[in-house]
Amino acid sequence: MNIDLNLLPLFLAVAEEHNFRAAADRLGVTRSAVSQGMRRLEDNFGTTLVMRTTRSVRLTEAGERLRDALSRPLGEIGTALESVAAENAPRGLLRIAATSIAERFLSGHLIASFAAAHPGVTIDVTVTDEEFDIVAAGYDGGVRLGEVIEQDMIAVPITGDQREMVVASPDYLAAHPAPAHPRELVHHRCIGWRPAPNVAPYRWEFEENGIPFDVAVEPQVTTNDLRLMLRTALAGGGLTFAPEEVFRPYVEKGELVPLLGDFLPPFPGFFLYFPQRRNMAPKMRALVEHVRQPRSR
Repeated sequence: MNIDLNLLPLFLAVAEEHNFRAAADRLGVTRSAVSQGMRRLEDNFGTTLVMRTTRSVRLTEAGERLRDALSRPLGEIGTALESVAAENAPRGLLRIAATSIAERFLSGHLIASFAAAHPGVTIDVTVTDEEFDIVAAGYDGGVRLGEVIEQDMIAVPITGDQREMVVASPDYLAAHPAPAHPRELVHHRCIGWRPAPNVAPYRWEFEENGIPFDVAVEPQVTTNDLRLMLRTALAGGGLTFAPEEVFRPYVEKGELVPLLGDFLPPFPGFFLYFPQRRNMAPKMRALVEHVRQPRSR
């Protein structure tokens, strides 16, 4: 393997500073030189050593092994370099942060089929609705609605366009006339969603004659758990609001009734997103390829 050893101090500076500009200042070079040097080093290895966005930098598993190798006696470095470059098969820990409303991703089938296809990968999925920098938090990727993903991320669709749906059980509707317009929701018992205890419940969003508007329903029941919303609605607890695919199986069985469909237009669906494609780690590339397969979606 032909590795430019002059690039190793540059890598160590990035690994210790967790910031390209700080590493450049430490080495007395430009930030562009650090970025280009890291790219050459990663091209030599054929794998990603650091994950970077406009906000943060962190080491990949391969990068951590290289950093550890450079602290060992010189006799071990050659072996370590070969092991980093040989990381072609998907393996290691793959950490994903997924929103709780990504039903398709969280249904179990996609993760189970991926695990069966890639036994060398350990998958850790954190279900969270907090918005944060996934790279700084140590995640390889995330799953969110397309409209809330940062512009500097690469996004691969998991679903097509989505629609929100308002539903209620037949028992609830037997006792309460169905709303004909979203404005009438304020007269109903509603089950709302919020991402965190200190955040107000989400307003329910609609569209009429091409003009979007929202309704503050003042829910009697509020939770951050999509499953509790669903169960409460099935039990006749009121009207609730979530992506259509969450409710579709229950609508098809007649256990829930869709409402106000004329006021609910489609919007971009759920995406798997990550910070870069060049020299992507094999474990992440494997997940991207798996998501793109029609049978996994």
